[in-house]
Amino acid sequence: MHDIKAIRENPTAFDAALSRRGDAPLSASLLALDEARRGKISAAETAQADQNKASKQVGAAKASGDDAEFARLRALVGEKKAEVAAMRQEADALDAELTDALARIPNLPADDVPDGADEDDNVEVSKWGTPKTFAFKPKEHFEIAGIAPGMDFETGAKTSGARFVMLRGAVARVHRALAQFMVDTHVDENGLVEHQTPVLVRDEAMYGTDKLPKFGDDSYQTTNGWWLIPTSEVTLTYSVSGDVLDEAALPLRMTAHTLCFRSEAGSAGRDTSGMLRQHQFEKVEMVSVTLPEHSDDEQKRMLRCAEDLLERLGVPYRTVVLCTGDMGFGARRTYDIEAWLPGQDAYREISSVSTTGDFQARRMNARYKPADGGKPQFVHTLNGSGLAVGRCLIAVLENGQQEDGSVVLPDVLAPYLGGKTTIGADGVLT
Repeated sequence: MHDIKAIRENPTAFDAALSRRGDAPLSASLLALDEARRGKISAAETAQADQNKASKQVGAAKASGDDAEFARLRALVGEKKAEVAAMRQEADALDAELTDALARIPNLPADDVPDGADEDDNVEVSKWGTPKTFAFKPKEHFEIAGIAPGMDFETGAKTSGARFVMLRGAVARVHRALAQFMVDTHVDENGLVEHQTPVLVRDEAMYGTDKLPKFGDDSYQTTNGWWLIPTSEVTLTYSVSGDVLDEAALPLRMTAHTLCFRSEAGSAGRDTSGMLRQHQFEKVEMVSVTLPEHSDDEQKRMLRCAEDLLERLGVPYRTVVLCTGDMGFGARRTYDIEAWLPGQDAYREISSVSTTGDFQARRMNARYKPADGGKPQFVHTLNGSGLAVGRCLIAVLENGQQEDGSVVLPDVLAPYLGGKTTIGADGVLT
């Protein structure tokens, strides 16, 4: 959510920032709405003052026995009362229109975000690991002999339709082990507090975390109005809505492993093979709530938390900063981590780490009280995948595949697999 006062003070800068995202200038239309709204509020206040003045005079006219003046003043009070009600109603309608317009405008990019139109203009900032050279043509995850028995797309489609999968046996256990490894690392070493959150939320939670009103088609809604979360960013971030936090309590660092649901609206024909793009998936999310002056450093910290997981798993990756044309709606700056997938001979996104500044905090009125006793200020919120479990499973399987159809698993997963380190070509964990 944008601050109309800031737009009022510097409309040219606001439009310039929008143009970096490829959007048309909007300050003129927003300020026209704002001026009309403030005009109605001012007129209502004037009419209210006239009503109050006439109300005081009514008693005096009655006491003096001036029936004509008494009647005139009573009529004036009624007239002003109706005017006040009408103008307040008009002001409320204009306020709702302005709020809705502001809620549909994306966050403004940070000054250091590179300009660009799409993913081709993203800028690589680092790279880790060397993609393995195979003595054979590496396969995609769903083609590996030892994986096929435990990655059942036919049954997933039979029960739920396209873009669902049924994991079983060794593959299901490795998937669970990955999630446990991620959460344990975040809690034991990265200082995040584990949460178990709902996956059904109200409109307010989706709105407060910028998923509504513009992107309702990207999520699923139940018949009684709940939304299935696209990520626990929604529940973790919205947990501080309406709060005034003590400065000493910040930063809040949270993590959760949840099911996530996305309709994948607009992705028809993309990544239809395998489990890279599913309607239901699992993710370990990281969320931080922090002071404005610390948010840039907090984003770098979160990024390292995510990168470190891939390094421990031995998965080569590269990190890119997204250009203005590829950033998400609520992001002020986003880093994507892309894992190397030998079967696709390409890097594919496995984590996004974003700072939203005070964009979400304004929508959900999340503030902190400065230690010096000053006026409460909006917090900054950040979110990042740490990591997407299914996509991490894909990366681990494809990078560990052997020519005979078996898969050698990362050593760090052994404690979660009873010491077992390999999925055999027959699909059995050994």
